[in-house]
Amino acid sequence: MKKTFDCVEMKRKSQERIYEETCDFTPDKEIAYFHKAAEDFWKEIQSLRADGRQETVSAKM
Repeated sequence: MKKTFDCVEMKRKSQERIYEETCDFTPDKEIAYFHKAAEDFWKEIQSLRADGRQETVSAKM
């Protein structure tokens, strides 16, 4: 069976992207970054629930 999705690779790429975006942030700015990302994620989930869709939510962090 051919593997079409590599969870570990996705995790590493996401971590690298987040690091590159936040490496110069102050601690307060980094906290704000993650609070906003979490807020955006929950808004997307609520929107999908309100629409009655059962799609997979893609993490944008």
